[in-house]
Amino acid sequence: MAEIHPSAIVYEGTVLGDGVRVLENAVVGKQPSLGPRSTTKRDPLPPARIGDNTIVSTGAIVFAGSTVGANCIVGDQSCIRERVELADDCILGRGSLIENDTTVGAGTRIQAEAYITAYSTLEEDVFIAPCVVTTNDNFMGRTEQRKELVKGPTIRRGARVGGGAVLCPGIEIGEEAFVGAGAVVIRDVPPRAVVVGNPARQIHEVPPEELLGA
Repeated sequence: MAEIHPSAIVYEGTVLGDGVRVLENAVVGKQPSLGPRSTTKRDPLPPARIGDNTIVSTGAIVFAGSTVGANCIVGDQSCIRERVELADDCILGRGSLIENDTTVGAGTRIQAEAYITAYSTLEEDVFIAPCVVTTNDNFMGRTEQRKELVKGPTIRRGARVGGGAVLCPGIEIGEEAFVGAGAVVIRDVPPRAVVVGNPARQIHEVPPEELLGA
């Protein structure tokens, strides 16, 4: 049975799993309001779904059309936009945002104030440090061409992205790669590479003892 705080809003049709907690002033199942120039889809959205034992924390918002897995924490004042798939055992930190049409794999941790842009893919066990910024539009809102080319980054299994890093549109961060704090990543990062700087450059590889399953 779910627990819903009296100040929270859960829209009709929303599916809440066993043990879900929706805390003070949280909103679940909200329909988006889109500007006339928005490139996002306008199809009708199914109800939001929240998996067993997940916590939707104080002031958080989960939009309609999104699915949050079991045993997740959707942090205070964070936001999950429409058509997002957040798998089991994920953490979304305070004030962070996952934009529309994004997939996040199981066990991924997204820390406070991070911005995950629309049309991104994060695989399993990814780590996103505070204040990371991802981007998806090289034209920054100009030209009709951009509508077919908008794409966020793909961050492969076990990759780690340090605080304040910026990932440019469409790049791929390879499996178990490590992006240093403050790096500006303008090209693909190979698996297990350690990159730093602006523009980011590889300095060595992740030590074997830091790899998942080591």
